[in-house]
Order: sequence, then structure tokens, then C-alpha cells
Amino acid sequence: MKVLAIDTSTFVMGIAVVDGQIVKGEIITNLKKNHSIRVMPAIEALLQECDMSPKDLERIVVAKGPGSYTGVRIGVTIAKTLAWTLNIPLVGVSSLEVMAASAKYFQGLVVPLMDARRGQIYTGLYKVEGDCVQSIVADQVILATEWANELKAYNEPILLVGNDSSLHEATFVETLDRVQVAPATLHNPRPSELAWLGINREPEDIHTFVPNYIRLAEAEANWLARQQERTE
Repeated sequence: MKVLAIDTSTFVMGIAVVDGQIVKGEIITNLKKNHSIRVMPAIEALLQECDMSPKDLERIVVAKGPGSYTGVRIGVTIAKTLAWTLNIPLVGVSSLEVMAASAKYFQGLVVPLMDARRGQIYTGLYKVEGDCVQSIVADQVILATEWANELKAYNEPILLVGNDSSLHEATFVETLDRVQVAPATLHNPRPSELAWLGINREPEDIHTFVPNYIRLAEAEANWLARQQERTE
């Protein structure tokens, strides 16, 4: 199966093309640049480099969030448009699960995390064994201090993964004695891992598929709060 994987849920832009058991190519950048003007040229360039055209693709896999609201929206919109135009299946995978998949050789539990501001993080708890990524605690947004305390209940080594790990490392190190931070080479989510995670999963309904932001954008939450006040 020929799969195109797209991840724009953080500053990292990841594009991969997988053909059966072969990773044909990957593009990964970790830059504070606008994904909206870079993703489609990157997809086109990678397909050309892999001697493929869009009509050769058989599945689109996209990181569906959480993450940057704008970034997640860009990736999901492009993925839906391509899947609908090419009439091929679309699969969404948790952005945190993709991050956790990079730690497949770690003997313990994996905590992928992204900064969510005001001391909060997007995170979850995963067990990774080979190509099997098991969710132990569902993705959530939570205070880093609270999450560190909850992780005390687990008696296995814990690995923090993600480019924002350094922002919260001290909180976890102070609370847990079995925690370590992944090396820098593992922090960027790999789009080829995204492709493998989604290659055999049940497809989404293209028209109803939406990103998983976990929480509302601050502006939207404030607007809903004002509307609620007006009706009371």
C-alpha cells in the first residue's frame, strides 16, 4: 500500500511516503515557519523524488492533534482535501501517539508532551513495544505538576519525549526518581512512524472528520463564555 503521511501539529513539519514495507522518503523540518505555504510544495517535491504521482497514493494518514490549533488545522484540511480529491481512505492518528512511537526501544513508559501554556501540557501515557503503541492513559491537557504527581503511581522507568520536554523537565525530575528525557534525535515526531501507525487502521469519514484539539482555543472559549453570560 502506498501511503502519504502528513504532520503539521507542531513547529515540526513531517511528510513521508511509504510503499508497502519500504519508507520511500521523508521530509522533516523543525522551524518557526508557516506550514500553510510549505506543506503542498513539500508533498509535491517528495512524490516527485520518489517517482510517484498523487494518483498512485492509496491512503492518507494525518496527525490529528493535539498541538498548535493552526498547525493541526492545516494538516487535517490538506489531508481531507487530498483524500476526497483522490477518492482514497483517510486515517487520523494522535499527534502524541506519533511522538511516543519514536521511543520504541525504551524499556518503560513513554510520556510525550507539548507545552500548552500556563504550566499546562498536552500529554498522555504510552507503552511502546516494537511497532505496537499502547495508550495507557488517554491524551489530555493537564498541569505539568499534577501530571508528575499522578505518574508516581507507576513503578516503571519513564521517558519524556517532545521538543517541549526541556520546558518542563525540572518539574518531573523534582517529583519522580525514575524519569529521563529522550535525546534530541527522538524529539521530532517521525512522519514514517505516523504512516506505520495508520496503515492498517479503520479509515475516517472524510466529511465528518475533525481535528482533536482536546480543548477549545482561548478565543473560542472566551466567546462561548460571553454567550453563556448573555443568556443567564
